[in-house]
Amino acid sequence: MSLMVGFLVIRASVPKLNLDDAFVQKNDIAKAVEDELEKAMSAYGFEIVQTLIVDIEPDAHVKQAMNEINAAARMRVAANEKAEAEKIVQIKRAEGEAEAKYLSGLGIARQRQAIVDGLRDSVLGFSVNVPGTTAKDVMDMVLITQYFDTMKEIGASSKSSAVFIPHGPGAVRDIATQIRDGLLQGQSASDN
Repeated sequence: MSLMVGFLVIRASVPKLNLDDAFVQKNDIAKAVEDELEKAMSAYGFEIVQTLIVDIEPDAHVKQAMNEINAAARMRVAANEKAEAEKIVQIKRAEGEAEAKYLSGLGIARQRQAIVDGLRDSVLGFSVNVPGTTAKDVMDMVLITQYFDTMKEIGASSKSSAVFIPHGPGAVRDIATQIRDGLLQGQSASDN
């Protein structure tokens, strides 16, 4: 009779739960069985100390479905975590590239400022040491010297095969004018 009472209690309790809750609430089901058995058996002088539900054994198809659901959920979490990690890597890479470009820009700006400072000092020093020269004369000479130094570097490069340079007495003056005009345009643009 006691087994029948326990069986009836389980049949009354378990269908109210979904399968996951049945596993979680094993102790609650055991307590319900214990209470009902206590009522039924106390009339015969028996005392129920404890009831245990050792395991819940669903149908094999149900187990397989549960395993597939759990596997799919874990795969979904793993895919989300992987995507999040890739996102973080891309963000860090972009931040690193932005910082490198920023620092490169600072370096170029400092280099150009040093060149301008050096040119100014050269022009002032040359004007003082060679009487009768103007700052424009000195600047033309410095620009031409830098132009030919640049041409020398281009010619020394293994990647270049030919450089065409205008030649003649007016060509040097034209080059100086073009360089000076370019610098003035650049200065005008940076002032705006």
